[in-house]
Amino acid sequence: MTRWDDDRVEIHGVSADITDETNALPTKYFTDPGVHEMEKDQIFGRYWVYAGHENLIPERGDYFTRTIADRQIIVTRDDGGDVRAFYNVCAHRGSKMLDDTPMTDPGSLNRITCPYHLWAYELDGDLASTPESFEEATLNPDLDDDDAVPELDSEANGLLEVTTDSIGPLVFVNFADDPDLSLAEQAGEMKTELEALPLGEYEHARRYVSEVECNWKAFGGNYSECDHCHPNHQDWVTGLELRDSELELNDYHWVLHYKHKEDVDDEMRIHPEHEAKFYYFWPNFTVNMYGTADGYGTYIIDPIDEGRFQLIADYYFRDADLSEEEEQFVQTSRKLQEEDFELVERQYEGLKSGALGQGQLGPNEHTVHKLHRLAQDAYNA
Repeated sequence: MTRWDDDRVEIHGVSADITDETNALPTKYFTDPGVHEMEKDQIFGRYWVYAGHENLIPERGDYFTRTIADRQIIVTRDDGGDVRAFYNVCAHRGSKMLDDTPMTDPGSLNRITCPYHLWAYELDGDLASTPESFEEATLNPDLDDDDAVPELDSEANGLLEVTTDSIGPLVFVNFADDPDLSLAEQAGEMKTELEALPLGEYEHARRYVSEVECNWKAFGGNYSECDHCHPNHQDWVTGLELRDSELELNDYHWVLHYKHKEDVDDEMRIHPEHEAKFYYFWPNFTVNMYGTADGYGTYIIDPIDEGRFQLIADYYFRDADLSEEEEQFVQTSRKLQEEDFELVERQYEGLKSGALGQGQLGPNEHTVHKLHRLAQDAYNA
């Protein structure tokens, strides 16, 4: 049942069964700054998290940056063509090296160089060079250049690497020293389904970066159900048969299958089935197969703090130069995002009021229930 936040009502954890009374995550887990701090380690420090698309870095030295729960990383392609990820932190005195600029990524470089003291690193993370001031003790009268200035070991003084793995061209990272799950285990059937599609053949065409005044889990819950679509996305739902749609639930991902009212030319769609498929991959990544366009999209739902997140929305088509029809398609998708931003910001205003201790999910919100259960499991780990 719904529990209002007063002294007479006891707040419980999320029930294992959506039909039980306490089937929603207590409100404090959306609004408490301490929960946000806990999530940095318990969620984003333990699970596989999407970093970016290999097609953004096709050549040696190409790179992009990401910040994941305050961990800043560089994802680059090394001399052998492999994708590598490193903390964006210099081994000298810990300076951030490259700017985190999602609107201007990617970039290209021959070496990763820290602007503070010009320590430079190879694309495999090894230390490549230091300035002359690190080789000669000119200003230190207590040291002799010949025997007191050690040669720095290139590997021991290299960048700290982050574990990577991929689903097709989609690159994921895991910050744990010994991850509890492999990427294949966390992704399950989603990995098989996505790798059967020619995702790597599509070019990056558009990116939108938005900051939203809402907890990231509230937006994740909004994405995971469509009970809100009829009253809030009326233009979009006119082409769908929502009653014939399906919500598919898996261990760490769920899929929203949306049927179209009209037949759609198979040649105009990346996905061979007559439907749109929207994948949500725990904790904060989506892959969107729209069903009416030969392209796909991805969302990264990045928490900034307990009350803000950044949405990075990318679109991939056969050609980066979009046709008028494809451009209109992207703008329609952008309109849906903005409608959802208004909804979740309105929800978060209510959550912050302190009136609601624990909400109540409906029977078709089992995907939202799964999101809440995974969050609670992570907190209790």
